[in-house]
Amino acid sequence: MAELIFSIESVVALPAFQAHVRQWSPDIASIEKGARGVFFGYDFHLGEGEPQLIEINTNAGGALLNAHLVRTLGLQQGTPCADADGVLSSQERTFLEMFFEEWRLQRGDAPLRGIAIVDETPEEQFLYPEFELFAALFRRAGVHAVVVDPAALEYHDEALWCGEQKIDLVYNRLTDFSLEKPFSTALRMAYLEDKVVLTPHPRAHAMYADKRILAVLSDESLLSSWEVPKTLRDVLRTGIPRTTLVNAENSESLWERRRKLFFKPAAGFGSKGAYRGDKLTRRVWQEILNATYVAQEFVPPSVRSILVAGQATELKVDVRNYVYDGKVQLMSARMFQGQTTNFRTPGGGFAVVVALANGSGLAPSH
Repeated sequence: MAELIFSIESVVALPAFQAHVRQWSPDIASIEKGARGVFFGYDFHLGEGEPQLIEINTNAGGALLNAHLVRTLGLQQGTPCADADGVLSSQERTFLEMFFEEWRLQRGDAPLRGIAIVDETPEEQFLYPEFELFAALFRRAGVHAVVVDPAALEYHDEALWCGEQKIDLVYNRLTDFSLEKPFSTALRMAYLEDKVVLTPHPRAHAMYADKRILAVLSDESLLSSWEVPKTLRDVLRTGIPRTTLVNAENSESLWERRRKLFFKPAAGFGSKGAYRGDKLTRRVWQEILNATYVAQEFVPPSVRSILVAGQATELKVDVRNYVYDGKVQLMSARMFQGQTTNFRTPGGGFAVVVALANGSGLAPSH
């Protein structure tokens, strides 16, 4: 998985790749301010062969919650408390240093005094407890921190404000990736005027998380034209299920092969608007053709059997790599039933990933 992540980062860094993506990305995504973007999520399905990258997210939630799960697992499995505490404190330091590095990349040695963790109606979000954990973590580091709806932010006096608190950095958990919605107006103005450090930012989403990126990374001839080394192309080919942009020219062949495909909206998130091909109706297919979708070779997730209310239950598993600057910081699993990942399955949700001592693989432990 780390090798594939490195290969993707190598391609994304190419000027030819970035110029290609700018053909469809919004204007705001062309802005580079220095920050890289925190908590990229590379999500994999595991099978008998190489791990298969299903998608990339640029505002992947759950990292701090999973760091706490690591600590809990260590205590429950009887490992020494000092070791478990060390894992957590080390992970927290890693996350804190990431945010301070984002600040330094854009602001140098200026003091960081105020952070806002921003999402729409944050108290109603499933991961709201994690927002509060991050706020507490930032406060422990001596930085004022708030969890806030973007509509509560104001831009005036050449600064972004939450009430009387000036906001220097925004930890962005919004799914308004291009800051186009009315509730993002103040944040968008501050970002465009370079009066706030925003992480992750619109450029990160455009270059990594738009589902069309997987189609680009699956295009062997295009990669060859950019002189991507064969070693990297081989890693991409074996680690990314073949992904194609749905269009009028290939619609008939994709419909015929739909049972072996998974369809995703280009700007989708949280499995919204995603369909297994074998579940498609003609009505939904027409909606797909009228929108911007990709078709990805279907790779079934692995399955783990656990006890739920005393009954053996099979849950599907995917593995998420939390990545910053191309380096994996933490891995976790998500366990679920149904067509796509969700947090509604009894016994499902996040699970800790532990490396087996013999190096034979990874095992999610719930």
